[in-house]
Amino acid sequence: MPVMATVFALAGAACVLLFASSSRSAPTGSEHEPIRYVGGVSIAPTPHDGRLRPAIGVANYQTFRANRTHPERADGYGWTYNHAPMLAYWNDTFYQEYLSNPVDEHIAPGHTLVVTSRDGRNWSQPAVVFPAYEPPPGTPMPPGYNGYMMHQRMGFYVAPNGRLLVLGFYGHAEDPFGKGGIGRVVREAHKDGAYGPIYFIRYSSQAEWNEANTSYPLYARSPDRGFVEACEALLADRLMTFQWWDEDHGPPGFYPLEKAGQALCFYHRGVASDAPECGKAASRDGQVVALWKWSLCALSADEGRSFSTPVKVPTIIMDGAKIWGQRTSDGRYALVYNPTTYSEHRYPLAIVTGDDGIVFDDLLLVHGEVPPRRFFGRWKDFGPQYVRGIAEGNGNPPGGAMWVTYSVNKEDMWVSRIPVPVRCRVEGPVADGFDDMESGGHVRDWDIYSPLWAPVRVVDFPSASSKSLELRDEDPYDYAHAVRVFQEGAKAEISCRILARQANTGSLEIEVLDRFGNRPVRLRFGDDGRISAVDGDATVDLQPYEPNRWYKLDLSVDAAPFGHYDASIDGRTVLRKAALAEAVLSVERLSLRTGPYRDQPTRQTENERPHPPLPGGDEPAPLAVYNIKDVRAIAGR
Repeated sequence: MPVMATVFALAGAACVLLFASSSRSAPTGSEHEPIRYVGGVSIAPTPHDGRLRPAIGVANYQTFRANRTHPERADGYGWTYNHAPMLAYWNDTFYQEYLSNPVDEHIAPGHTLVVTSRDGRNWSQPAVVFPAYEPPPGTPMPPGYNGYMMHQRMGFYVAPNGRLLVLGFYGHAEDPFGKGGIGRVVREAHKDGAYGPIYFIRYSSQAEWNEANTSYPLYARSPDRGFVEACEALLADRLMTFQWWDEDHGPPGFYPLEKAGQALCFYHRGVASDAPECGKAASRDGQVVALWKWSLCALSADEGRSFSTPVKVPTIIMDGAKIWGQRTSDGRYALVYNPTTYSEHRYPLAIVTGDDGIVFDDLLLVHGEVPPRRFFGRWKDFGPQYVRGIAEGNGNPPGGAMWVTYSVNKEDMWVSRIPVPVRCRVEGPVADGFDDMESGGHVRDWDIYSPLWAPVRVVDFPSASSKSLELRDEDPYDYAHAVRVFQEGAKAEISCRILARQANTGSLEIEVLDRFGNRPVRLRFGDDGRISAVDGDATVDLQPYEPNRWYKLDLSVDAAPFGHYDASIDGRTVLRKAALAEAVLSVERLSLRTGPYRDQPTRQTENERPHPPLPGGDEPAPLAVYNIKDVRAIAGR
């Protein structure tokens, strides 16, 4: 079998591994090509969303916002490198784990925190679950290392006896994968919100660590037999423990492969499709599909006791960011990843789906926002990255949606709720009054981007029986964003009612988009108390607006062949045959955003030292609030 060298450059250290190359003559679904993306869609280098169509109804919620100067508004520490989140659902609660360092990746000290939520929208303050490591007095530092740090490729395990284990790995800075690593720690999360004592579940096999020279005992010392039973069930689970390979490669025989990829996730696939290109004959129902960074993939037919040689899948375009794969509640399959090979720019976060876990299509957007990076730090790549979902056996949230977690710019934590089935098209007219939606609940059929300081939600305004969609914004470097996809058409009639709570701060950008995210129609409620619009290459003043008053906006868009649009406010025509700002062939989305459009990261690389934080990034901006009602859209040819 031909082989190729795949070089991983991780945090400045090269790790060279040998893997078999894929064979195009072998059937898809076999060990030579376990999965394939067959869609013809790829991302554009700009803007942040890659010009992908959004998966309809995805809600992006920020769970943690870093704050250096006001730690009490964040984690209590003010640390600004935050990354590598994990996710589980247990005891009717979401658990999100992430690691944190003061400034830089892989620089000591480091600890691990957990935030929780009952609904996935409102999250607790972070709690340290694994503190910065303090060695026993007199313990020497191994040569070549510079302190202690946390790292993790696996965060949670729901044991067969119902216990929830939280896990992390103590290593030495600046290389968590080196032979100086101490070992993997574990503690139990209790239903009352407390955590049990910290134990080692496994000392590193690459060093001479044991109970005598480390700070925590081995799990077997616990007097709680249920906890010990849960740990032993995990140690016996070949699939779960295979996630540990990155940080501790031995001993021989512990893992199903001596050489594996980085950041494993896995799923069990079903029966292959009848489509001949899917290679049905090569597929086995129920095989385990293993996915790693750098597009690596392998198969196991014996529940992880052995795996085929990992191969690089050429149709899955990605780099050193993570990939997540799972079976969704509708019996189909999804992969979520950054479809780019430019490592510093890890955006957008996208999803592909398929029927059998082998062949995937429809590259769609999950998260396409990249706010300015407020704090510099080593290896802090831009964008939503290092995605993880809920591993098999670690819980199923109600409602059937797919949930994933990731960091943005390696400083803030996020989750996304992805409705199932995953879709990107709407048929028929749209009529959203919001009265039938739960206040504070998920906004049905809307794609929302909801930072902690700029939330998007349904509220009881103007009353409990007459609700509206509210966009609030007091984030100096981010915004609230809500998008409604409607049926694609060359012509469209769109209307909504808008109320601004103020007229002297903030702005609301109202845009109509095509399938690629082009913005041919643009209007604005500005911080000068005026409503304006774009007519071709000119901005036109339309009229003043007053705070706390509803305005009805009607738009009539004709995209082709000589595109234009009409606009009226409260029944009065304010624009007639205004030229489109960009030429398009059709339109399909209404966008509402509390800040100006952005399409590039605003701060560049580590060569620009010193790196002061963005001015005022830790302080709320003056609050701006907008309410939206009675959104209607109908499109035609």
